[in-house]
Amino acid sequence: MKPRLSEQDASDNEPELVVELDARPDGSDFLNGGDSAVSSLDKREREFIGLTRHQWFVLFAAWLGWGFDVFDQVLFTYVAPVCIPQVLGLSPDTTTAKELITFWTASLTSLLLVGWGIGGILFGKLTDIFGRSRMMIATIVLYALSTAICAFATSIWFLAVFRFLAALGIGGEWAAGATLVAEAVPKNRRVVAGALLYTAAPMGHFLATGVNWFFTSALEPVASDASLSWRLVFASALLPLGVTVLIRLKMKESTAWEESRAKAGVGRKPLLAAIKDEAASLRLLFAREQRRNTIGAMSVVLVALVTHWSCSSFVPIVCSFLAGTVTPAPATADLLRQLKARYIAIGTTAFNFGGLLGSMLTIPAATYLGRRWMYVVYFSVGSLFVFLTFSPYVPISPFGHLFMMTSIGTTMFGVFGSFTFYLPELFPIHIRASGCGFTYNVGRFVAAFGPFIVGVIGRRGGNPMEVIQWIMVVPLIGAIAVACKVAPETKFHSAFDAPATAAEKEHERFEAKTQLLQDTDS
Repeated sequence: MKPRLSEQDASDNEPELVVELDARPDGSDFLNGGDSAVSSLDKREREFIGLTRHQWFVLFAAWLGWGFDVFDQVLFTYVAPVCIPQVLGLSPDTTTAKELITFWTASLTSLLLVGWGIGGILFGKLTDIFGRSRMMIATIVLYALSTAICAFATSIWFLAVFRFLAALGIGGEWAAGATLVAEAVPKNRRVVAGALLYTAAPMGHFLATGVNWFFTSALEPVASDASLSWRLVFASALLPLGVTVLIRLKMKESTAWEESRAKAGVGRKPLLAAIKDEAASLRLLFAREQRRNTIGAMSVVLVALVTHWSCSSFVPIVCSFLAGTVTPAPATADLLRQLKARYIAIGTTAFNFGGLLGSMLTIPAATYLGRRWMYVVYFSVGSLFVFLTFSPYVPISPFGHLFMMTSIGTTMFGVFGSFTFYLPELFPIHIRASGCGFTYNVGRFVAAFGPFIVGVIGRRGGNPMEVIQWIMVVPLIGAIAVACKVAPETKFHSAFDAPATAAEKEHERFEAKTQLLQDTDS
């Protein structure tokens, strides 16, 4: 007997699902030896921890895109102590050079955040117009080429222009990838998939650390040439272009996005009319029914952004400073360079490992505590660790400060692992990429002031940790605000649970039928 799904098509307003369980999808009987029959469809759609092969591919492609996104964004931070004196024509050991390294690292990091914010909002809108996979390709190409061109920088302004262009692509890629994954995976796997997606960020940091170490320390003929090593580090930014080929050949467009556009008739409109409609839809983010979600998302993201960038941007500088405190007095320039490279590698690796751990911990935290209390814990504990890690008055050895970077990474880096599943839960499908791109990136305009202020103060010289320790106030305020219910709780009810149209309800019923057949088959 063939399997069939029947609905009561009488006068009922809501169809009733009736599933006959006397047959398998492959035609074999459930009660009489059906366990031995496995169809080709079953083989193709066999799941691993609740995700099909195609869903895993979508997650993997987005994971690569985001990992290389982070890889490209942090390369400058690693090479800044060598790169900035070179393009300014200064000796790196002078007092003036040290002050300008701190100032320009902070300034270009702030510029990166501004470009990131613009790119996230711009490409978020374009992602809702042209599709998720297309914009992933466009943004990856933009940030990879722009970062690689920095290898040819001859002035600080050349460097600034192409860092800004790279930032546009870096900001846009996240909105496309996170939305694509959120729409591809089942609801009960969205938290796991979102957290797994963000593990690409610390892995991107690990890769950047390794590439920087290889060209500035391990490969001696290159490392000994200060004018060449940092340029090869930037040139390695071309690696992500291989991901675009993978996406172009294998990636399918989001089914939910295609159906939504088809039902809205957008695909049949002229391009300019479609863009005009999408630009007008940005107002929907602040409509009465959506305003609280938008403001809540902006608030938690802003706290994380200010804290993370005000700390992470100066990790290599802090590590270099700590190396200088333990260097023997008659140390040669070569010995000091090697010790600084070692301290930077240890400190950044500890920070990145903490980020990987913290990203994975968002899964049990969001599942058992809920989204709101997860942020309260991350922000409050993060505030404490920022103070303990960077305060020069805490009795910890220089090497101890390096390993304390793990705690900063776990809390104020790891918390970003939650945004890949939390933000999509706040916005309906027709403004989902726009909402994610806007709320994840608009805060960067404010966050840009954090590194800049730290850099201006640090330009006066002295211990940079004395300035950075006071960043602890930001996550502390964030923890109090979230505890006061600034951020909406989406554990039990999200935008995915509230379809806006009858067509979306019909799509959900179809998914429920498919899932029921899979459950009964297992």
